[in-house]
Amino acid sequence: MTDKVDEALEGALDEAMRDAHISIMPVGGRQLRVATWRLDQPSEHLPLLFFNGIGANIEAVAPLAEALPERPFIMFDMPGIGGSPQPVVPYNPVTMSWTTTQLLDKLGVDTVDVMGVSWGGAMAQHFAIQHPGRTRKLILAATTPGMIMVPGNPSSLSKMADPRRYIDAAFMEEHFQTLYGGALGKAVNKMEHIHRLKPPSPRGYFYQLLAMIGWTSAPVLPFMRKETLILMGDEDHIVPLTNGWLLDKLIPNSELVVLRGGGHLFLLSHSDECVAEIHRFLDESEQSGLSEAA
Repeated sequence: MTDKVDEALEGALDEAMRDAHISIMPVGGRQLRVATWRLDQPSEHLPLLFFNGIGANIEAVAPLAEALPERPFIMFDMPGIGGSPQPVVPYNPVTMSWTTTQLLDKLGVDTVDVMGVSWGGAMAQHFAIQHPGRTRKLILAATTPGMIMVPGNPSSLSKMADPRRYIDAAFMEEHFQTLYGGALGKAVNKMEHIHRLKPPSPRGYFYQLLAMIGWTSAPVLPFMRKETLILMGDEDHIVPLTNGWLLDKLIPNSELVVLRGGGHLFLLSHSDECVAEIHRFLDESEQSGLSEAA
């Protein structure tokens, strides 16, 4: 029975990655594992650049790329995360945003829509602030403005910082509800997510934690004019909904959408709702948005 479940999970993983083009690329003095979807195909839409959560590899969010089949999609593993080689020196949002522009140049992409979840939401904010000319619209999911934030449940945060959640599947399954809330519903969805995760290297995970220490976007967000969609779950134990309200107040041209019953992984548990909101937001006034980003 276990072998059949493992085969089914492998099949789901293969299906989510079947259209991805994956390669190790030298970018800005680093080696990064990069995945693109449909970047070589004609499209009326800008590519969506996605920044992942802490410790999470490309495969963890591959279903989202597959759920947006009309859009090119770009994502990469942070140094020492997923399939990206071990980092030699630390990085911060400034250097990694610059590195991302070098990647876009290599891919022949000028302007993008930008999305980030959790830790990646902070990176998405910083990228949009540092490189406004390359950013059209911004989507922030389950994230905060950095150190000026309302902290989550201490039990959830302590387990979130523990790399065993990636290394030890039993640890992850035992503490899944504490970490991500109970809204994933079907157990197979939970196991599919766990099956997609690849353990980060200890140094890669530490450098990713280190990158955001002392960082905040709060003083700059009132001056950022990008249209921004903020997605939050009202049962998120790691990033409480209050952080979404704070982002919504700080960003002048923003809208907040609350996923009812959504925990920290509402992109999975509420995938249909999230995809519908992403479509609506990115498709609205797309032509005028392209001229604004120029």
